Amino acid sequence: MSDRSTTNAANWRGTTILAVHKNGKTVITGDGQVSIGSTVVKGNARKVRHLGAEGQVIAGFAGATADAMALFERLETKLEQYPTQLTRACVELAKDWRTDRYMRRLEAMLLVANRESILILTGAGDVLEPEHGIAAIGSGGNFALSAARAIFDYEKDAETIAAKAMEIAAEICVYTNRNLTTLVLEKQEKAKNE
Repeated sequence: MSDRSTTNAANWRGTTILAVHKNGKTVITGDGQVSIGSTVVKGNARKVRHLGAEGQVIAGFAGATADAMALFERLETKLEQYPTQLTRACVELAKDWRTDRYMRRLEAMLLVANRESILILTGAGDVLEPEHGIAAIGSGGNFALSAARAIFDYEKDAETIAAKAMEIAAEICVYTNRNLTTLVLEKQEKAKNE
């Protein structure tokens, strides 16, 4: 028996979501293009959003919109249960996603981050943390990931890396446009005692 979310993941088209973590700043950016087949249906969709009670988590999605919204809602519930434990909340969501009969049919991938880490979640039960502080999903994900990795050592700012990488992805991937939504989390500095 094949898992639909696993077999179709490589064929999803219509978006690029990129996360970059560097120098205390975490950025997730996503393009706005929505395509059905070879037709662009919308160019300014928002596929990146804040999650959690205080917006301490940012996330983006690739795949079916309704499915991603259902996953965002479930992740918010897990974040309420484990408010300071992003990895635990994501693992609990991945377990449900893999074992729940309804959730197994959801066709989306999530890219989730807080100030310290980036995680990729899939319907196959994966919760993956990238080695280099960069992750990407969607049809243009590999283009954006490659570009970000290439310039990572030469740029100091995570937001600049993300913007330049998405520009390159938009030049190469026909399913990626330049209408970006970018969310940033910066590491909070501890108050200094004077």
